[in-house]
Amino acid sequence: MEEFYEKNRAYGGDYTNFCACILYFTLPALNLRSPAFYSWLLEVAVVYIIASLIGTFSISDLRNRTVDFKFLKNNAKAGLIVVILSLAALGIGQVASHQFFHAGAYQKLMPVENREFSEDITQISMNDVPIVDRDSAVRLGNRKIGELVNLISQFEVDEYSYSYTQINFQDVPTRVAPLRYGNIIKWFNNRSEGIPGYISVNMATQDVDLVQLEQGIKYSPGEYFFRDLDRHLRFKYPTKIFEDYSFEVDDEGKPYWICPVINYTIGLFGGRDVVGVVIVDACNGDSTYYDIKDCPEWVDRAYSADIIVEQINYWGQYKNGYINTLIGQKDVCMTSGGYNYLALDDDVWLYTGLTSVGNDESNIGLVLVNMRTKEAHYYIVSGATEYSAMESAEGQVQNLAYNATFPVLLNIGSQPTYLVSLKDNAGLVKKFAFVNVEKYQQVAIGDTLNEAYSVYVKLLSSGQMIDTGDLSEITGRVVQVDSAVKDGNTYFYVQISGSDKVFMASIQLNDVLAVLKPEDRVTINYVDSEDTFVMMNQIEKK
Repeated sequence: MEEFYEKNRAYGGDYTNFCACILYFTLPALNLRSPAFYSWLLEVAVVYIIASLIGTFSISDLRNRTVDFKFLKNNAKAGLIVVILSLAALGIGQVASHQFFHAGAYQKLMPVENREFSEDITQISMNDVPIVDRDSAVRLGNRKIGELVNLISQFEVDEYSYSYTQINFQDVPTRVAPLRYGNIIKWFNNRSEGIPGYISVNMATQDVDLVQLEQGIKYSPGEYFFRDLDRHLRFKYPTKIFEDYSFEVDDEGKPYWICPVINYTIGLFGGRDVVGVVIVDACNGDSTYYDIKDCPEWVDRAYSADIIVEQINYWGQYKNGYINTLIGQKDVCMTSGGYNYLALDDDVWLYTGLTSVGNDESNIGLVLVNMRTKEAHYYIVSGATEYSAMESAEGQVQNLAYNATFPVLLNIGSQPTYLVSLKDNAGLVKKFAFVNVEKYQQVAIGDTLNEAYSVYVKLLSSGQMIDTGDLSEITGRVVQVDSAVKDGNTYFYVQISGSDKVFMASIQLNDVLAVLKPEDRVTINYVDSEDTFVMMNQIEKK
């Protein structure tokens, strides 16, 4: 009996060390609702069985060249039971969580409220329009780090999925990305000071800054051993299931890792949803868990885009049950296949088009979801899918073979409008295009954002897209008139009494611009915006 106890203790000690080693590298959540937990059990059980059968697990047995096959066989049986139970849990859990049994619960994961587009999405200044997509931000960031010889020899910009995330930094749409060590040798050389800073890209002005920190970043996915972010989280929160994390900075520019914590709310493995976030100080590793309702307001991305799009699809597909998605498909809709982000009220909102499953060429509406609170709005707007708008813009410059970026959604003249950047083969933005969502055959192209906007406003004033009654109107006395030549066209700038805006238009709008003088009384129609300089749609001299 004593001999059996000693053998089992030695055998169990070796096995425990092995399990800990597997845990160190695979980092599963020790949670019965985590599929990764059962995968980890399978891995250690299979190795346990193999080691038991060949009798090579106990170091003392190898030394003495004696093996108790009965003892090993009993242990192999125990490992086989773990394998069977793990596979059963995975299989039964997947079936019991299937949408067939819980279509209503899946559909209600994301409550969606019907809203009016023009009331929620106000027209912003062209100076604040985010024109830098992720690919352009990567190029700008690499160019910036390339200018700093002392840093590029040791560090590079981290370009993984958690980097260049869009956030609102002091009410400005911004993309931020941490630096990372060039390789493990450079990590050894710099680990005591940490990563010196992060890249910040203003999405409107394209200004790029390398923000250098007083205390370096010492916790990140590019670290090693216990400063690796995944390992740091796992050993501090062993039972929590983490979703994709993102890199953000607070209002003072201090870097943090935002790590969503998920739970499976339907069956065993179904209905994944964010229940909280762990916010990790990237410099010292301090972390705090918040329930999702208590998430700090400066955080912009508590929910991953994958979860949001998944739940929008559930909401659109299962309105009339699971069988309806296979037969009849009444009112069944799904996302258009792409998404982008909007900055609204100092929050980041994901937006995507909804298209009927029977017609993937046009949208039946738009959905906006707050990435911190999961507040969701649905706007009934029929028109082009984002990809149709991209093709329409590319068609205007097909001789140049430019590629369109995924659109940015804007409100111009109370109309949902896509802004598309057109890039050459080198990835450089060459032109901009405005595409009306409802009438996507009408495209306004320009070499600059303002030029494209001017063309688009002219289309609005012509009545091809909206009625002139939807435009703003002002009547007043001319205070000052100036002119300038831009891109070969003469533009006039008119200031009138009762307004602090400067109204501008090319001579092609109306010949009366050439003979205007102070004290003349005029009526101007225009698309209102936050800009000081706004384009006229019509001008009439009284």
